[in-house]
Formats: sequence, C-alpha cells, structure tokens
Amino acid sequence: MIAKNTVCIWYDREAEQAARFYASVFPDSAVHSVVRAPADYPSGRAGDVLVVNFTVCGIPCIGLNGGPAFPQSEAFAFQIATDTQDETDRYWQAIVDNGGQEGQCGWCKDRWGVNWQITPRTLIEAVAAGGDEARRAFAAMMTMTKIDVAAIDAARRG
Repeated sequence: MIAKNTVCIWYDREAEQAARFYASVFPDSAVHSVVRAPADYPSGRAGDVLVVNFTVCGIPCIGLNGGPAFPQSEAFAFQIATDTQDETDRYWQAIVDNGGQEGQCGWCKDRWGVNWQITPRTLIEAVAAGGDEARRAFAAMMTMTKIDVAAIDAARRG
C-alpha cells in the first residue's frame, strides 16, 4: 500500500545504498522496494535504480536517484530523538563513521549529504519548558557538536 504522505529525498545515484544503511542503523526502518528505470532518462539508463521505497524510524520515504542537479542542504534534516547518551552516541557515530561529517548542536551529515539531528529528549524537553531552564540548556547546546546528555541535564538543573 502506498502511503498518503511520503518524504522524497533526492540523491545523485546512491539512494539504495543510503536506504540500506539507514535500515541497518535505525529501529523501525527497512527497505521495502527498489524500482528500476524502465527507459533511459536525463541522468541515467534503463535498468538503473530510480526509486527506493523505505522507512526511517517509521517514516515512509522515497529515495530518488535524480542526478547531481539538486544537492542536499540543511533545509531538510531527519531529527532522531534519543533517550540516553549511549543511543545518541550510537546513531551519531554510525553516521559520522560511515563517511559523514560532524556539525554543530547535534547536527551531522551522512556520506550522501543528508542532514541529521541526533537530539536527546532531555534537550527537547528543556527548550520546550521555557524560561531559565531553556536558556541554560540552549546555551550549553550551543557549545556542542554531538549533544552531551549529562551536560544538558546539569544545565537544566542550574
């Protein structure tokens, strides 16, 4: 069954590799189908992987091998909420160690250019709380690459 709403992510040529990587790292993630081009198209040939249907943490996605015309940007990111430092570290390292790049404030980029926010729930809760707690947690976050759960919790407490 085709989902009513699906996130479409543009890749140059490696949508299938990306989807298989995501499925290996994140829970409730899988590759569902690979569709090959029925004919030649501007950036590919008949038989090339054109579309990959997959889920990331339960979110239906389509990976489209559309060629190099539209590179990824920070305007789109997956946000993965984590419960522990171990979970935060596991996802962050999986992305960065697989040819990705570290960013600031919990952001990292995978080897295909897709952006990820690996965000502990304690940070999300602190910012949502508002007031001094939010200001302290936000200030702590601004000094980080990967989020340090203990440091955020300490900032929340003051």
